[in-house]
Amino acid sequence: MRKLWLIFAQTTTVGLGILFVVATLRPELLSLRPGPSVDLVTVNQKAPDGPAGSITSFRDAARKAMPAVVNIYTTQESKVQRQPFMDDPVFRYFFGDQFDAQTRRVSSLGSGVLVSSKGYILTNHHVVEAADDIQVALADSRQVKARVVGSDADTDLAVIKIELNNLPTLQFAESEQARVGDVVLAIGNPFGVGQTVTMGIVSALGRSHLGINTFENFIQTDAAINPGNSGGALIDSSGNLLGINTAIYTRSGGSQGIGFAIPSASAKKIMEQIIEHGSVTRGWVGIGVQDVTPEIAQSLQLPKATGALITEVVTGSPADKAGMRPGDLLTMVENNQVSDTTTTQAQIAALKPGTVATLKVLRNAKELAFKINVGTRPKRARENG
Repeated sequence: MRKLWLIFAQTTTVGLGILFVVATLRPELLSLRPGPSVDLVTVNQKAPDGPAGSITSFRDAARKAMPAVVNIYTTQESKVQRQPFMDDPVFRYFFGDQFDAQTRRVSSLGSGVLVSSKGYILTNHHVVEAADDIQVALADSRQVKARVVGSDADTDLAVIKIELNNLPTLQFAESEQARVGDVVLAIGNPFGVGQTVTMGIVSALGRSHLGINTFENFIQTDAAINPGNSGGALIDSSGNLLGINTAIYTRSGGSQGIGFAIPSASAKKIMEQIIEHGSVTRGWVGIGVQDVTPEIAQSLQLPKATGALITEVVTGSPADKAGMRPGDLLTMVENNQVSDTTTTQAQIAALKPGTVATLKVLRNAKELAFKINVGTRPKRARENG
C-alpha cells in the first residue's frame, strides 16, 4: 500500500510540474473555450478595368499622352548696356575687347502639347514671349524649328506650329466635368531633366483672384509642377488633355503641392480664335470694378454681398457714353447675373465687339438698364471690362 501511495504521489507531482510549465509557457493550450469570433475582410485589389489581383496603374494614360507632349527651347537676344569703363585704355589693355558685345543670348525652356496633326502646339504665352528662336523636341527625338501663330497674354496661352508629318496628338477632355479628387497626371520637362510624369489629384476648381492672369479660372492640383513644366499637359486618368500647366505657388522655387492649370475648355476656345484670326478679340465697355464686401453690401442696403461695384468709368468709353457712373452696382450683363469681378470680366469679354449689349445696375436703390455699344478690349487693358 505504501508503495502504491508513493507511485501516486510521484505521478501527481510530475503532472503538477508539467501543468505549471504548460500554464507558464503555453497557456492557450489549457483553454477549453473557443476563441472570440473575428470577421476577416479580404480587400479585393482588382483594378477598375484591369485583371484581378493587379494594382491600379496609370501607365496606359501616360503612354497615350506622353508622345504628344513636347519640349520647347527658346532663345532671345538681349541688349546689354555699354559700361563707361569699357572705354578706359588701361581696362582694355588688360581685358581686351571681350566686353564690347552689345547683345547676349538668353535661353529658356518649357513644354507644349500637340493638339492637331497639322502641327499646332498649345503652350504658355510666357514660354514663347519675345523669343527670337523656338526649337521643339518631340518625344521620338525629332527636333524642328517652330513659329508663333499667335498668343494671348490675358490668359497666358500661345499657339505655335511645326512642319512635320506623322505627329501624335492629344484629345481634349471635358474639363467642365472635372471634380475635386479626380486623379490627374502632369507631363512636362521640369528643370530640363527630360520628359517627366507626376501624379496627383484635382485639389480645387475655378481658382481666381491669384494675380497670375487677367482672366483666371484655374484647376488647382497637387501633381508636382516645376520650372520647365509650363505649357505642358495636365491629363485625366484616361490620358486626355484636362488643362495646360501654367503656374505654381512656391516659396522655394520648386513644387510645394500647389499648381495651377488652364482648363482645356478655355484653352480650346482661345486656341481656335488664335488659329482663325491670329489673336483673341474680346468685348470692352471701359469700366473698373471691385468685389462687393459685406461692408459695402450693408452700406448699399443689399440683402447679400453680390454683384460688382463700378469704381471707374473710362472717359470716352462705351460705358461713359451710355451714362454709367462710378458707384453704380453692376448686377446683369445681357441677362446673365453678375456675382463678382471674375464673372464680370468673363461676361464682358465674351461680348462681341460692334454689337449692342444691355447692362443693368443699381443706383440709389433703383435698377437702371443701359444699352452699350461694345468696343474691342485693348491689349493688356487695366480695366476689368
